[in-house]
Amino acid sequence: MSAHYDFIVIGSGPAGQKAAIQAAKLGRKVALIDRHAAVGGVCLHTGTVPSKTLREAVLYLTGYNQRGLYGKSYRLKENLTMGDLKQRLQTTISREVEVIMHQLSRNGVQLFAGVASFVDAQQIAVVDREGKSTRLTADKFLIATGTHPYRPENFPFTPGRVIDSDTILQLEQLPRSMTVIGAGVIGVEYASIFSALDVEVNLIDGRDTLLGFMDRELTDELVHQFRDQGMLVRLGEEVDTITLQGDDAVLTTLKSGKQIRSEVVLVAAGRSGSTRSLNLDAAGVEQNSRHLIKVNQYYQSNQEHIYAAGDVIGFPSLASTSMEQGRQAACHACGSDQSRPLENFPFGIYSVPEMSMVGQSEQELTKKNIAYEVGVARLRETARGQIMGLEHGLLKLIFGLEKRDLLGVHIIGEGATELVHIGQAAMVLNGGLAYLLNSVFNYPTLAEAYKMAALDAWNRLQ
Repeated sequence: MSAHYDFIVIGSGPAGQKAAIQAAKLGRKVALIDRHAAVGGVCLHTGTVPSKTLREAVLYLTGYNQRGLYGKSYRLKENLTMGDLKQRLQTTISREVEVIMHQLSRNGVQLFAGVASFVDAQQIAVVDREGKSTRLTADKFLIATGTHPYRPENFPFTPGRVIDSDTILQLEQLPRSMTVIGAGVIGVEYASIFSALDVEVNLIDGRDTLLGFMDRELTDELVHQFRDQGMLVRLGEEVDTITLQGDDAVLTTLKSGKQIRSEVVLVAAGRSGSTRSLNLDAAGVEQNSRHLIKVNQYYQSNQEHIYAAGDVIGFPSLASTSMEQGRQAACHACGSDQSRPLENFPFGIYSVPEMSMVGQSEQELTKKNIAYEVGVARLRETARGQIMGLEHGLLKLIFGLEKRDLLGVHIIGEGATELVHIGQAAMVLNGGLAYLLNSVFNYPTLAEAYKMAALDAWNRLQ
């Protein structure tokens, strides 16, 4: 069998979904290929959605967010199990699959379930689970296959004991202790989630700071809260060996000589592009040592008719930016170019507590010799914060001294990933200090912190 399409998308994650739908809306004949029977990609099945759903289930079932009112011993459900947490996860995933399938069907996108590989620059083969091969050709292609966890060869990965961010969801029971290697976004999120479950967590990273792209004041606050809730954070430490001991212990030895024993080790040491099965050499598409594809501003690879978007092209590797990259790539491929640099997009870290930012940090502005002033509001100082029993959390605004424009928004605490969009809108629409000072926010809300922070900055500027 063979068929020709105007646009073929490989991978049904955020970038692939939006690209396929956009191309279809522009009147193109579109095929979407994924190796799994269920659409959604890594984002839906092992990445973003599962980890965030797990976080919500943990915060709800443990009563974590109510402990500021009722004390640290407060629990909504005692003796939580992995089964309790996975129940909500499966419901969320199945419903999201239905939504995606409806959108693709409504727009006439043809779905193929199978492993795609390039035969040459214009043709791919799709092999389904029964081994049946289908040849497809297209004028334009988009690779949106995402990434998978990087697994150091010297680590003894073992189900339920030495695991990565994909296999963590296969744990059958909650461990009493966990060592997390890697304090990037994934490592920080899972370390904090399991710490909220009263699991004894050790977080290890070779760098001197965690989440180096975030504002230093927020990451310092995050580390303080981690340690306050009992987490052991070891920065500037590199792992030498991981050794299985008996049936219920794993020994992690650091290059400094320190040894940490725990039931489970989660390795969050970065990710690699999921391109090995694509046979990119046959198409002449170049990739780096981590199997990431280099693209230009239009998301074209070195082969102009083959595009790539999403995590497979590297930073920023966010579901939100991947969606827009896929949409822009499809527009350019279909001759309806809407490409523009992705600027002033927010970062969201779904740790406990969550963090978010948009714009520049103090460290970036200092390096650029840009004069600025800061305004800070503590979330507990808002009436809404008192109602919710918040003990921590802050919103930090950075304004330029010359124009008093908003240069950066940095939030840690309850609702950070939602609150950041107010600052994002103000920044994009050139709403600076004067705008925030003269705005009225609902009372009582956490959003009031914007006006409080603006007033704080105004006081400093006088």
